[in-house]
Parts: sequence; C-alpha cells; structure tokens
Amino acid sequence: MVLPPGVYRADHVGSFLRPKAILDAREAVAASKSNTEELRKVEDKYIADVAKKQIANGLRSITDGEFRRAYFHLDFLQHLSGIEIRGQTGLIRPHGFSPPVLVVTGKLGHPKSIQVDDFKYLEQAIKNNGGAATTKVCIPSPTMVHFRGGRASIDIESYPDLDPFFEDLARVYQEELDSLYKAGARFVQLDDTNLAYLCDPDMRKAAEDRNEDLSTLPRKYAELINAAISKRPNDMKIGIHLCRGNYRSKWFASGGYEPVAEVLFKELNVDAYFLEYDDARSGDFKPLRHLPEHKIVVLGLLSSKKNTLDNKAEILERLKQAAEVCPKGLEQLALSHQCGFSSTVEGNELTEEEQWAKVRLEVEIAKEVWGQDLSK
Repeated sequence: MVLPPGVYRADHVGSFLRPKAILDAREAVAASKSNTEELRKVEDKYIADVAKKQIANGLRSITDGEFRRAYFHLDFLQHLSGIEIRGQTGLIRPHGFSPPVLVVTGKLGHPKSIQVDDFKYLEQAIKNNGGAATTKVCIPSPTMVHFRGGRASIDIESYPDLDPFFEDLARVYQEELDSLYKAGARFVQLDDTNLAYLCDPDMRKAAEDRNEDLSTLPRKYAELINAAISKRPNDMKIGIHLCRGNYRSKWFASGGYEPVAEVLFKELNVDAYFLEYDDARSGDFKPLRHLPEHKIVVLGLLSSKKNTLDNKAEILERLKQAAEVCPKGLEQLALSHQCGFSSTVEGNELTEEEQWAKVRLEVEIAKEVWGQDLSK
C-alpha cells in the first residue's frame, strides 16, 4: 500500500533538544533582559539549522523541533481566546512533575492563525537546504483543553452545557487548519495524551473521580477530533500521536491500548497513528488487529528517553511481531521513537550527538526493512 503523503517509513514525533542558545535567550526574556523579537531571531537561526540536520540524518518529515515552545501544548492553546494558563495540575505520578493547567474563562475563539508564520519560515528553511521533504506541523489535540480539568475548568456561565463548548472547540481547530492549508501545509500531527491516559488504570480512576463517564469519553473525544478535522481538504493529511508522558526522560501513564483500541482505529478519521511502543508499559500488539486496511501505524519502538542506542535485532523482531497482527502486515507500519526528544523545553536526558545517532539508527533499520525509498 502507498503511505499517506507526509508519512515516512522512518518518521518522528516532532520535538528535538533545544540548543543552549535558545534556552539562554528564553531566560533573558524571562528576566526582562531581552524581548520576544530577539528571541525569535535566535529561534529562526536554530530552526533553520535543525531542519538541515534532520535532512542530513535521513529524515524526510521535517519539523521546527518545537523550538518556539516551552510546552508542546500550552504555547499553542494560549493563543485561543477564552483560554488562560493558571496554577498547577497537582502532582502527576510517578515523578512529581506538575505542569500549569488550562482554564476556559470565556467563549472560545480563533482571533488569528497560530502556526502559519512558523510554518512558512520552516517551509522556506527546508527549501533553502534543497530538501525533498514534507513540512510537518505539530499541534496539540483539542482534547487537551478538556481532559485534565474537566467540567470544573470550564466557565459555567460561558458554557452551562458542554455541547456548545465542544462545538466551539472543534470550530477553532477548523479555522486553524483552514489557515494552515491556505498557507500550503499538507500534513498536520495532533499530539494527544488523553486517549493514552485513558489506558492507565490510575488515570481512569482519576477521571471517574472528576465525574467523567469512561464508557463514553473515548468516543466523545473521537467525535471532537473528527469534528475538528472534518473540513480539511482531501489532500491535507492528519496524523495523531498518543503520548504517555515525556518529561526529562520520565513517563506518566501505562497500560495497553485495548480500552480505546476500537474507537481509536475504527472511529477516528485520521490517516496515521503515531503510537508509543518502546517498552512493556504500552502492552502488546493485539490492539492493532482493529487497524483498518487503509491506515498506517508509525510504531514508536525506539526510545527517545534513553541516551543509549536501541538494540537493532530487538527492534526488527518487534516489527515482525507487530506485522503479524496488522491486516496487511509490514505495509501498514512505519518506525519512529516513541515520542519527541523534548516535549518540554527541558528536554530528555541525552546529548544532541546521542539524539542524532538514535535518528540515524532508526533510518538504517527502516531502510533495511522497507528499502531505500522511505516514502513507499
């Protein structure tokens, strides 16, 4: 089968370790010793560099490394009207990391495009490096506005009933995707922790304690995502990454995909799934039996959390095991690390040199399994 445009046999989730110059520039802004315009100049320089490095190390799906973000989701969602970032979520087991929380304070709106300027800059950087590659845009899934806070985080006066909230949330995503399409974007990846968190027994209990109905919530999220992407043209492809937490090489959720598998594969109208499968926390490959024959799974078999290279023989064996479950075998699979290398500005516990060595190994394995042309 032909891969969806924008998906490659050796692929990746999107984020890369931030260069020290960007970290220093962010600190200078925080200390009022610089401004956001100067920060953007630094980001521009290193985004051009990371695009060049991705191409040089064999990748063909190119991102900006999320160099303009501190968090993979907050830096995007804060630009929607009606959303504020406040306080802390409370400690997330098992590592005690506590990110800020989103609060819906009013009617949701999309006053202007969020990612278009960033997309255009990255697109030009890729062209400047002669790369025959896809410019991939990574944005948080719309479910990120709801799951962690639930009903309590959504202003009751603005949304006494949640149906209009979900309708407005889908609409603002439709508007952002429309602006990206008009700018030339053809592949967008939604980063979603929540469908993966609904595989974790403890997080399922916490959701129940927030009065969520777990028998209907996965389907509600699928309906939300489907509505958000429903107006995209046929030549804009959508992928979704299910993340189990990725902070300084730490994780937050475990449990196989079985609780959400049927909804995920049979009801979610995306073109590709980027799934974490780097260790036993993700369960076995049996949920892949629900994969429709026309869809692709990018298996996150390699680990972005470790500074050592993955065992090539083990990765090859696990690809074989997964292929035995998929309706059309290896044709429906691609390979990546389970998550990005820096979902937050701090990054995982490895060096840039180790990061690129891991990327090169991934590309090497993909070429051995599928051949030299990673787009087929």
